[in-house]
Amino acid sequence: MTSTRNEKKSLKDRYRLQLWIIVAVNTLFLYGIVQTNAIRVSGLRAMFNDAQNLVPVGVALIVATVLNGLVNADTKARLVFLRWHHALPGHRAFTEYALRDPRIDVAALEKIHGLPLPTDPTEQNRTWYRMYKSIEDDRAVSQAHLDYLFMRDYAGLCAVFLIFYGVAGALSIPSMNVRLVYVAILIVQFVLVRQAACNYGIRFVTTVLARADQKEAKPQGRR
Repeated sequence: MTSTRNEKKSLKDRYRLQLWIIVAVNTLFLYGIVQTNAIRVSGLRAMFNDAQNLVPVGVALIVATVLNGLVNADTKARLVFLRWHHALPGHRAFTEYALRDPRIDVAALEKIHGLPLPTDPTEQNRTWYRMYKSIEDDRAVSQAHLDYLFMRDYAGLCAVFLIFYGVAGALSIPSMNVRLVYVAILIVQFVLVRQAACNYGIRFVTTVLARADQKEAKPQGRR
């Protein structure tokens, strides 16, 4: 368990800067829309109202940052895979994803497991996790894991942006049409990132299965 926590920490350290850049870009984008629209509606005198316009943006930034730290991995998985129960992709590793990926030899996986592959979601995740632990240092597996964690956390941020930056935009953007466009942009960002995170999660699961399958095949080939 300790090694798993250390590995997750090291993987997250590799993309922490990218997440802060995403927060900064979204914050600056909101502020830019607020200022541009305010100047267009009220003229140049709106430039002197910066303090008032910045309050909702600043509050949204603080709340978004705090909440993203409070949202746990299970909640992020539910957001990504749109499932309340058995949200992790490992819960469907053998009944769905292994059957759809041409790289995976299901018969070889059954030999690794020593029994017919499980169909119960909880047992599927446990069995898949044991396979993952046996090859977690594989470069392809590590990269797939990193990609999934980054996009999952990005999707969690997008959900937070949609709620709190959407509210900040509604309070700060003078034009109703611009408000609607801004919220639509937040929705599109969430939908696209969530789908990408879902794809990366499935790719992580199938990469583990494919590499475990190949690991089993190598000794047989030498015989």
